[in-house]
Parts: sequence; C-alpha cells; structure tokens
Amino acid sequence: MVEIRVDRDVCDGLGQCALVAPEVFTLDDDEQLVVAPEVPEGLAGKVAAAVRACPVRALVVEGA
Repeated sequence: MVEIRVDRDVCDGLGQCALVAPEVFTLDDDEQLVVAPEVPEGLAGKVAAAVRACPVRALVVEGA
C-alpha cells in the first residue's frame, strides 16, 4: 500500500500536485492540501510525478 505524507509546515498550497494527479490530491476552500485516503490502483506513476512537481518538496511517498 502507498502512503503519502505531507509536511504541512512546508506545503504552500499552490496545488501543483493536484494539477498532476487530481484523483489523489485536491485543495480545500482554505487552499489546504487534501490527500485521498487511498491511492487508486494504477496511479503510482501519477503520484510519483505529482510528488516531483511539488516546488517545496512537501510530499513523501512511502510503500509500494
């Protein structure tokens, strides 16, 4: 199982991850990052790309 950790102290809410993988990452009304509780099967590549797209490196993926 894939687990995504967000460093909330670093995340700036720009939403680059949400642009790359909107199935997993969204922003709420306060521009706070919301991560899906489970990564849908087959989206590991998109999640990895979304993590790389984060300009402040606030995301970490663990597991596989």
